[in-house]
Amino acid sequence: MTDDPLAQARHRTEAEARAAVIACALQMNALGINHGKAGNVSCRWDRSAASGYLITPAALPFHRLEAADIVWMALEADDGDAPDEARGQPSSEWRFHRDLYRARGQVQALVHTHSLHAAALSCLPAIQRSGLPPFHYMIATLGGSDVRCAAYHSFGTQALSDAVITAMQGRHACLMAHHGLLAAGGHLAQALSRALELERLSQMYALGLSLGGPALLDEAQMQDVMARFARRG
Repeated sequence: MTDDPLAQARHRTEAEARAAVIACALQMNALGINHGKAGNVSCRWDRSAASGYLITPAALPFHRLEAADIVWMALEADDGDAPDEARGQPSSEWRFHRDLYRARGQVQALVHTHSLHAAALSCLPAIQRSGLPPFHYMIATLGGSDVRCAAYHSFGTQALSDAVITAMQGRHACLMAHHGLLAAGGHLAQALSRALELERLSQMYALGLSLGGPALLDEAQMQDVMARFARRG
């Protein structure tokens, strides 16, 4: 088992999983891709026969998080009520965490940030229509030849979750219109790495636009890159 708690797909105890969620939340702020109490982090965690996930709470700055603040949610739950032992309520965005875990069994962790360049690009009409195009081969690390942008809906709504599920089909990450980004992974470290990659790509694309607009790779070139990545694992 890896010594990095964020790189574990399955933690030995719930206490370890809670600590890993907090560590991931603190790290994404330290990396500069989030700030304050914006964004949220979750990972799968089942209790006995009940499938569920652990998620950061609402309205609490990450630097103040303690293990008891992390909220466990059942996957079958259709409301945001936290279990009796929780100190507070789950992040307002718990719906798209729940729905992605329901829809995609391989996803073990999710990282949502309000990173500067991703959020800025998500406000542009062209990005909202067509997403982030294949201007750089590292787009392929996020699951396809582009990065889609989920349509805007008010935060915390089922409509936003539905839009995110659509944008994430066949992808590891997406932009969220007038909002930020979301990244999925097989463990917290992978989800965080993909969030960081999407923010970096967003920064590069924004710079490219300011210089007159980048050239794009074609579909054959992107398919070649994805095949190379697949062979490398």
